[in-house]
Amino acid sequence: MSVNNTIEGGHVAVIAFPFTSHVGPLLGLVKRLAAEAPEVMFSFFATHRSNKANFSDEEFLHNIRPFDVEDGLPEGFIPKGHPQEPVELFLKATPNNFKKSIEVAVSEIGREVTCVLSDAFLWICGKMAEEKGVPWIALITGGPFALTAHLYTDVIRQTFADKSLEECEEEPLKFIPGLSSVLVKDLPEGILSGNLESEFPKMLHNMSRMLPKATAVCVNSFEEIDPTVTNVLKSNFKKFLCVGPLSLTMSSQPASDEYDCLPWLDKYKPASVVYISFGSVIPLPPSEVIPLTEALEESGFPFLWSVRGNTKELIPKGFLERTAERGKIVPWTPQTQVLAHESVGAFVTHSGWKSICESIAGGVPMICRPFFGDQALNTRIVEDVWGIGFGIKSGAIAKYEMLSVLERTLVGEEGKKRRNKIGKLKGLAEMAVESGGSSTENFKTLLEIVTSVNI
Repeated sequence: MSVNNTIEGGHVAVIAFPFTSHVGPLLGLVKRLAAEAPEVMFSFFATHRSNKANFSDEEFLHNIRPFDVEDGLPEGFIPKGHPQEPVELFLKATPNNFKKSIEVAVSEIGREVTCVLSDAFLWICGKMAEEKGVPWIALITGGPFALTAHLYTDVIRQTFADKSLEECEEEPLKFIPGLSSVLVKDLPEGILSGNLESEFPKMLHNMSRMLPKATAVCVNSFEEIDPTVTNVLKSNFKKFLCVGPLSLTMSSQPASDEYDCLPWLDKYKPASVVYISFGSVIPLPPSEVIPLTEALEESGFPFLWSVRGNTKELIPKGFLERTAERGKIVPWTPQTQVLAHESVGAFVTHSGWKSICESIAGGVPMICRPFFGDQALNTRIVEDVWGIGFGIKSGAIAKYEMLSVLERTLVGEEGKKRRNKIGKLKGLAEMAVESGGSSTENFKTLLEIVTSVNI
């Protein structure tokens, strides 16, 4: 079988890691590729639940089609609260669940797969692409700093092999270029901490070993964010392509604002509002809800709070009434547009990479309360490397620390310095996505790989 060295007849198998905020960046990138390559078909593989959430209400291009894969969950499965539990069950179902669905897609579309584009976590896709004799493109939805740490997993383990985690947790990673300010305790679970023999850490370790074999590794970032780390990653991969911030490259219509957050923000002066969102995976622990509300109330700053799950039920009685004139609590916000609004002056965040990119794109300093994964490492970079935000020192929100960092961010010289620093990063990000910018040129390279295939 042969396929012409053009976009005619191309079929890209897009394989998602259907958890947390991984699907959005991958789907956003696919939309952009599909718009630029209208004759290439993009089959998007994720669980039924993920596809239903991401494909239900939106008009998609004619050349993007979702296909469901088995999620690996036993019948009647009830999660016990740890975010890795359904992930590990899903991983046990791979790669057979994807292979079955790819066969269905090939039959329905009538084209063999000519390229595999996957979330980098799913390293097994590299082997699937190798079996088919097609390129494998891996997308890192986290940042380049966590990727660097994962690449150095074996070196890190060897360096600290003779020490317990407690003995080395305060030691900096001075032996890794670009990570000299990062401490061992900041590393994502699965590199040194946690059960290293469970499915999730093994997946991450295998990813670090497989990615150098990929045709290209893409990341939601821009080269100028840290030239040292960029050069480290370029030296480790065949092609390392920064194609972000993805929030600045999306050409689709703005997200709906069903709770009128943007008109509400219009009422306030520039850089005066606190925006609060801890992502969609782990809600703020009940023990931290009251200290946060006390700090918000006492600070006097206007605030917009995106609350998920049952957190709203934990808010103290009377708080909503006492802060009604300057506070707004909603179950969802159009975050990219909120962070781009001039009235937002501080972002209280879980420090997920997508949120950090959106905060940089909006020029908004951060107050970081990390929970898991790469979030502690990201917090270290935000505070100690870039100087564009604060980390919660105690590891959990306390009233007076939160009051302090809110005032330091929104009032006085310290806040101005952080706004100036993130403003410079914002400028670099905007330049990267302009015509001729580094991310724009990297996207062209990615498009060439997707559309120019020989089988």
